[in-house]
Amino acid sequence: MPKTMMSGVGKFSRHYPANVAIVTTRTEKEQDAMAAAWHSTISFSPPLYGVSIASKRHTYDLLLEGKKFALNFIPKEKAMISAQTGGVSGREGDKFERFGLALEEESGLDLPILKDAYAAYECKLHSHHTFGDHEWFVGEVLFTHFDGELFDERQMIRLEKVSPTLYLGFDHYLFPTQYEVKHLERAKPAE
Repeated sequence: MPKTMMSGVGKFSRHYPANVAIVTTRTEKEQDAMAAAWHSTISFSPPLYGVSIASKRHTYDLLLEGKKFALNFIPKEKAMISAQTGGVSGREGDKFERFGLALEEESGLDLPILKDAYAAYECKLHSHHTFGDHEWFVGEVLFTHFDGELFDERQMIRLEKVSPTLYLGFDHYLFPTQYEVKHLERAKPAE
């Protein structure tokens, strides 16, 4: 099938679904939460994780001040949390109160960890760099929270028990009814 070619990138981030993370942060004065689709593991040793945040976001300012953040991964049944936290600014008031977001009682870095998250990473800020109109924040993962019943012995997510929130863009989410998981063998090195 022939593909369309265009100049530039268009809405390149809209060509695939992305697992949404709710980025939370806290300073001495306030806390905030925002939805983020641009995030990734960077390194296993040390354990580094990155998230891309625009400088106009309130979370951006709080993260730079507090030097720590958490990434909360929510199931598709709680996708509304993503729409809520991504739709308004924390400058307008506390999103946790406004949307009734329940928090875990324990946190290693005194960060807001969502009770509705099936997994969360607590990170101290390692570094940050500007790339175009976003800042790439790299955090060292110091604590991981996860619901042990939703992961197997290898700590791999059990998709028959939980479905991640997948974002397509423009306030559209993907709600698959079933995932088919297959183990595919890697190619063998040439001899």
